[in-house]
Amino acid sequence: MGRLTEAIKHLLIINVLFFIATSLYGDQMYEWFSLFFPKNEHFRLWQIITHMFMHGGFMHILFNMYALWAFGTPLERMWGRNKFLFFYLSAGLGAALIHIGVNYYYYNEGMNALVNSGLTESSVLDIINKGQYNTNWYSIAGKATIDNFLSAFNTPVVGASGAIYGILVAFGMSFPNSELFLIFLPIPIKAKFFIPVLIALDLFSGVTGYSLFGQGIAHFAHVGGAIFGFLMMWYWKKNQFNNNRWN
Repeated sequence: MGRLTEAIKHLLIINVLFFIATSLYGDQMYEWFSLFFPKNEHFRLWQIITHMFMHGGFMHILFNMYALWAFGTPLERMWGRNKFLFFYLSAGLGAALIHIGVNYYYYNEGMNALVNSGLTESSVLDIINKGQYNTNWYSIAGKATIDNFLSAFNTPVVGASGAIYGILVAFGMSFPNSELFLIFLPIPIKAKFFIPVLIALDLFSGVTGYSLFGQGIAHFAHVGGAIFGFLMMWYWKKNQFNNNRWN
């Protein structure tokens, strides 16, 4: 890919600085900058942006930053720095919105079941804001509903993956015949085939709860980033906006 482009260089630096700070200050960084559910007492508005620069471990940031460099470099060279940054941040914001929207669905499903049983929303919030829950809730709404409800409320999301999925979609639409090599499948696969399959697997994992990529992955954030990336690319191509550079 050659020399680092400006936007990607600065994104790499910011992500690494956040990672170093998280290694030093741990839980405090996660509490301040991870994206919490909006009804969680730890939620702050800036987390919609800052969660994109937080990562849960070395391999997490390594894979994300490699993908940012590998797939983002040709896009920034084609679009220019400002346009690339706009696309990247917009895809990340879109991923956050989809993730929060799905969590609201799980939250409302669980909360409505508990309220219909005679509990009040405020009493339930008092309990779960303390990181607690009542085992009797499982008899009211079922294990899957309560587990999804608690996970949606309690589990913060970190990582650049949502924005990266937007970049993947843009790369696939801009360079569809580029051949990609996977570590576990050392044969070339064209981007126009590989990227849709990757997104479909994330959607499958999110809907079924059967994760093909391991636990603790915000699959709907990935899908959200891909959707917003596709919509921006579709709009830009339709309006011949994709050919303009923002330097």
